[in-house]
Amino acid sequence: MTQEHRKEEESVRVTQKDLLNDAKEENRNKVIVRTSIIGILVNAALAAFKAVIGVLSNSIAITLDAVNNISDAGSSIITIVGTKLAGKEPDRKHPFGYGRVEYLSAMIIAIIVLYAGFTSLEESVKKIIHPEASDYSAVSLLIIAVAVVVKIVLGRFFKSTGKKVNSDSLVNSGQDATMDSVISASTLLAAVIFLVFHVSLEAWLGAIISVVIMKSGIDMLRETIGKLLGTGADPELVNKVKATVNSFDEVHGAYDLILHDYGPDRYNGSIHIEVPDTLTADEIDELIRKIALKVYEKHGVILTGIGLYSMNTKNDHAAQVRDSIRKMVMKNEYVNQMHGFYLCEADKTIRFDLVISFRAKDRQAVFREVLEQVQTAYPDYQVAANMDTDFSEL
Repeated sequence: MTQEHRKEEESVRVTQKDLLNDAKEENRNKVIVRTSIIGILVNAALAAFKAVIGVLSNSIAITLDAVNNISDAGSSIITIVGTKLAGKEPDRKHPFGYGRVEYLSAMIIAIIVLYAGFTSLEESVKKIIHPEASDYSAVSLLIIAVAVVVKIVLGRFFKSTGKKVNSDSLVNSGQDATMDSVISASTLLAAVIFLVFHVSLEAWLGAIISVVIMKSGIDMLRETIGKLLGTGADPELVNKVKATVNSFDEVHGAYDLILHDYGPDRYNGSIHIEVPDTLTADEIDELIRKIALKVYEKHGVILTGIGLYSMNTKNDHAAQVRDSIRKMVMKNEYVNQMHGFYLCEADKTIRFDLVISFRAKDRQAVFREVLEQVQTAYPDYQVAANMDTDFSEL
C-alpha cells in the first residue's frame, strides 16, 4: 500500500470517527435536555404547592422554599440553554467550538445557589428579630414530607446523570436539589417541634441552613471558575493517552503531554515522543499520523502537535553518559524526570529536559543547581538543558 493510499484510508477512518463522536455528542445533549425538563416540571409543581402552603400557614421557611424551587426550575432552563449553545459547530470566531459555555452555565447556577442562600439568611434573620407565629396543618406537613423525598430522588437523579454525561450543570443542579431536601427537612422538623413543644425554631434553622447553602454555592463557583481558568488534566486520561502512544514499537518514551479542555470531553493537545535517530522523515511522518489517529479513536483527544526527541542508537558512550546523568539529577527530590537525552560527539553537546516539581519553592533555582552539577561532571561538553513542566502533576 502506498503512502498516498494509507493517508486516504486514515482520512476515511477519521471521518467515520467524527460521525460517531457527533452522534455521541448529540445523544449526550438529548440526555441533558431531557433531564433538565424533568427538573423544570418537578420544581414548578413543588413551588406551586409550597407557595400556597406558605401563605396559608404564615411560614417564611415554606415560602422561601417555594421561591427556591422556582430558582431551581430556572437553573434547569439555564442548563438547557447552555447545552444548546455549547453544541454549536466551531466557526471562524471560535475555531475550538463553544463547549466551555457549559462551564458558564454551571457558574450561573452556582451564583443562583449562592444568592438563594444569602436571601434565605436575610429573611431568617428578620424573622429572628421579629418573630411571627406559624400555623401548620396536617396537609401542609404531609406535602413538605413528600417534597423532601422528591428532592432527594431528584438530586440523586441529577447527580448520577450529570456524572454519566460529564455535565457540571447537572451535577450542580443535583447538589442544589440535595440541599433543598435538607431545607425542607429542617422546615418539617421545626414544624413538629413547634406543634409538640410550642417552641419556634424555624427562623434559627433557616439561618443555619442558609449558611450551608451559601458554602455549597461558593464551592460550586470555585470549581467552575477553576475549569474556566484552566486546570490540570485528569491523571487517568493522561496515563491512558501516554500508554497508547507508547504502544508503538518505534516510540521509546512519551513526554510533555499538554491537554487543553474546550468543554466536557473535548480535548486538544500536544506531546513529545522519543524515537531512534535512525528513522527517516517518511517513517516519522507515517508514525506521527498513526499515533494521532489511534489516540483520537481510543480517547477522543486531538493531538494537534507531536514533537520529537532523537535517541542515540549508534553510540554506547552516549548511553553510559545518559544513565550517569540520570542517576545524578534524580537524587534531587524536586526533579521528577529527565527525558529527551541526546549526546552529539561532533559538536560536543549534551541536551536533555528536566521536569522540576511544583513542590519546589524556587523551580528556577533547583534547575540551575542541577545543571551546574552536570556541567561540572562533564566539562568537555556543552550542556544544553531545558526546564520542563509536568502539567498533569498532582
